Amino acid sequence: VRTYSSYNTWLGLALALLSAFLIGGSVMLKKKALLRLARNGHTRAGDGGYGYLKDWLWWGGLLTMGAGEVCNFVAYMFAPATLVTPLGALSVLISAVLSSYLLGEQLNVMGKLGCLLCVLGSILLVIHAPQEQEVTSLQDMTNKLLEPGFLVYAVVVLFLCAVLVLYFCPRSGRSNILIYISICSLLGAFTVSSVKGLAIAINTMVYDISVLSHPLTWILLLTLIVSIVTQVNYLNKSLDTFNTLLVYPIYYVLFTSVVLSTSIILFQEWSNMSAVDIVTTLGSFLVIVVGVAMLHLFRELQTTMKQLTNQLSQPVEREGLTEEVSASGRGRGRNKKEDKYGLMDNVVIGSLPPMRDEGPRVFIIS
Repeated sequence: VRTYSSYNTWLGLALALLSAFLIGGSVMLKKKALLRLARNGHTRAGDGGYGYLKDWLWWGGLLTMGAGEVCNFVAYMFAPATLVTPLGALSVLISAVLSSYLLGEQLNVMGKLGCLLCVLGSILLVIHAPQEQEVTSLQDMTNKLLEPGFLVYAVVVLFLCAVLVLYFCPRSGRSNILIYISICSLLGAFTVSSVKGLAIAINTMVYDISVLSHPLTWILLLTLIVSIVTQVNYLNKSLDTFNTLLVYPIYYVLFTSVVLSTSIILFQEWSNMSAVDIVTTLGSFLVIVVGVAMLHLFRELQTTMKQLTNQLSQPVEREGLTEEVSASGRGRGRNKKEDKYGLMDNVVIGSLPPMRDEGPRVFIIS
């Protein structure tokens, strides 16, 4: 039994937006819980502590994130992964805005411009998202998972995760933000694959209940649980160790890059897209990446919109030009060549003899 071959884009879009709001809010709840535990003297999550499991605020954040992930899960039934996953940038936007108000982490004018770029990139992404499904049944999903290209891709991802967990985490996890976040992002390849497959299974179950006896359904469910638990663990470590405005944008960029790669290799959602749509989709993602980077790179820049407008409206300063020319004239004996360039650059026409009305005009600078 096959599901519909066309996506219900608007329903998937609505669910993806709701998911972004819930996930963005959940990050704030969990961060506040971790900060409160650290102030009370509990072992930090980055040091291996699990005191947050006894904190109701952290559980509230976890449940909120769970609700957001459920909405995100259902969105994969109705919209392509190429659309659903990059829209997570809106959760970065929400997280950044809430951080500035609830955690005292400043969101300056550059951050606000970054938020605007995230919104513009998301709009372009929605307009040019793929409309046709390439994987419409569990049998299709099985065939895609067993293709050599994806098998090689999965082995490489697992190998990188193992190296990061076993070698780099004990040595550089506390000092290098990319360690924890890279683990979470790489596991996104299995998370999204499992979510997409389970979404197809649930959608198919409406027409054929025997899908529950299919081995792939339970394999995907187990893979999803393991990958989510691991991601939550390392995301907590990164949130407890580094600034929220630093963690979440980097996580978004890396995670979305992995998901887009998975969509290309496994789901082949871009096979029916035109060249214009593919280029625009990639361009939209880059616009979102720039917006997210602005939220991160300029987070400590003390600049307001008023200061920027004042800088743009200031005239070019010409004060001191006469004094500079006079000084260069007095030093002519020392460096004639320097005087020539000074005269030409400053266009000191007034110091030259008057020009005739007719005939050639020759300037001799000695």
